[in-house]
Amino acid sequence: MITITREKLIYAMSASNPPVCRVPAKTDICFQTCDCFEDQIESKDTPFNGLDWNRINSATGPVYIEGAHPGDILKVTIKAITVTAKQAVMVTMPQLGVLGDELTQAEVKIVPLQDGFAHLPGGIQYPLKPMIGVIGVAPEGEAISCGTPDKHGGNMDSKIIRQGATLWLPVNVEGALLALGDLHAGMGDGEVSGCGLEVAGEVVLSVEVIKGKRYPLPMVIDEQYVYTIASELTVDEAVTSVTKNMTNLLVEQGNLTRSDAISLMSIVGDLQICQVVDPLKTCRFAMPQQVIQQLGIKL
Repeated sequence: MITITREKLIYAMSASNPPVCRVPAKTDICFQTCDCFEDQIESKDTPFNGLDWNRINSATGPVYIEGAHPGDILKVTIKAITVTAKQAVMVTMPQLGVLGDELTQAEVKIVPLQDGFAHLPGGIQYPLKPMIGVIGVAPEGEAISCGTPDKHGGNMDSKIIRQGATLWLPVNVEGALLALGDLHAGMGDGEVSGCGLEVAGEVVLSVEVIKGKRYPLPMVIDEQYVYTIASELTVDEAVTSVTKNMTNLLVEQGNLTRSDAISLMSIVGDLQICQVVDPLKTCRFAMPQQVIQQLGIKL
């Protein structure tokens, strides 16, 4: 297994980023990550105005995947996510998140993590559900901040990107240039405060290069569902894009008419919000695996 240490950081995904290493496909890779604040917050007394906001949402990498060429698909199998931190950090502040206009001052919050549980305000103990906030490849054109999601992946903040899932991403440049970070010990759909349980950790994954296929990407597959994901300037636009993507998958791979695909999605599909706090908003559309299999779609 190849390990990429948390000192190898980028702040934007770009074709111009030099790779930290070259890795053959199907190799296990361990990415060590900082939290989204790059571990600047150690306690609730950390001076908020002392944070370097240019060091937010960093990603570890990028890694050059041998054999990945533009037009291919990068299939990323997430084998393990380990939270290495003993505590999670969060911030609330004016103008951050859905209700930032109701806040008058910034506040740093420390959430203890123990025995697989987060000890939340109000005495609530909630099981950890680790997921990856930022994961993506270099975009085709200009660099994109690691804090912004788009067709290349990036800061999708989708809680389904977790252990056991596979993430399918487009290869836009030679070697794909895969990077990830912004782990959460847990996060609800929407990420309405602007933060999840922000933690440092490790992700072990393997990658496979898929050639000669055309799917609506990004896409996530787990034991229960196939998801399309889309990020747009508004939630309404993201809803339209992600629904079109799933429709196209069912029509092109399941041999349904567009009318039948839309009807089926309205009956058995679920339109879900990932996050509404990043520069682009992200939604996903979930179709049950049992339906995908009955249609004879093999991914």
